[in-house]
Amino acid sequence: MPRPRKCKRVCGMPLCSRFGPVDREPAGLVEMTVEEYETIRLMDLEGLSQEACAESMGVARTTAQRLYNDARAKLARCLVEGVALTIAGGDYRLCDGESAPCAHRRCRRHGGCCHRRPCAPAGKWEEDK
Repeated sequence: MPRPRKCKRVCGMPLCSRFGPVDREPAGLVEMTVEEYETIRLMDLEGLSQEACAESMGVARTTAQRLYNDARAKLARCLVEGVALTIAGGDYRLCDGESAPCAHRRCRRHGGCCHRRPCAPAGKWEEDK
């Protein structure tokens, strides 16, 4: 029996969920999970270390590293081979800004979550027991 998948905390949903070449038809489709997207956002855009990224997402550092490596490989394939990218799915829940530190710079400065939309669970989240 496989080990149950742990939900990852995500504090920033993508503004766009599809990307691809504009000058020709895509050579295929790659799907990136929301938690893979979150590791790219945290490490590459926000400049967090693997440890800080893992803490923000509520996972082990090795899990954050694996997600990051998978995401980078997918991005590289899209850039090099002209493959379209969609961001969807995964095992995650949106952060509420209280249960753990949100990694957005604005949240750290102002002491609360910068997302003013409802922070209801998303993805395949099961409530804590």
